[in-house]
Amino acid sequence: MRITGGRLRGRRLASFKGLEIRPTSDRVREAIFDLIGHHLTGEKVLDLFAGTGSLGIEALSRGAAWALFIDHSPKAIDLIVRNLKLCGLEAQGVALRKDLLKGFPRRHRLIEEKMDLVFVDPPYRKGMILPVLEELSDLRILGSPATLVAQSEQKEVLPPRVRDLYLAKSRVYGETRITLYRHEGQE
Repeated sequence: MRITGGRLRGRRLASFKGLEIRPTSDRVREAIFDLIGHHLTGEKVLDLFAGTGSLGIEALSRGAAWALFIDHSPKAIDLIVRNLKLCGLEAQGVALRKDLLKGFPRRHRLIEEKMDLVFVDPPYRKGMILPVLEELSDLRILGSPATLVAQSEQKEVLPPRVRDLYLAKSRVYGETRITLYRHEGQE
């Protein structure tokens, strides 16, 4: 697994051994950033169900200022911290252990920031994407504008609107569907 763009292009990231997680492939990650299509300079990034941290780290490589990585697994958190160190990004990323199946962290100082780019990549077949999108909208942590990237199983088609999130693009890459939402709401 490698960074596909930005100043760290080609840098290898550590990954899990075994089938504990489903990391986003280099090909899909590159397609995601092509779909996003804008410069990330100075943006704040939230990477939910972060796994290896590859999406948030890719955003940092492409110019984002700061990233918060959230995952429930202690192994994932350790791996994210390791990958941040491998890339020299320790000062730009924070890994937070939280089980999003049990709710979103409402009272955490790191969530007070308005996020410009959010990645949501929950386990497939758990029915989690819509509740997470609704929760993100309700928490009012999205900047205006903001981009939200949801990964789901290819068969799962998401609605054109989720509260104040509006569908911008949806593409299928193998078994993965990438859905981009835009947030233009009030801050």
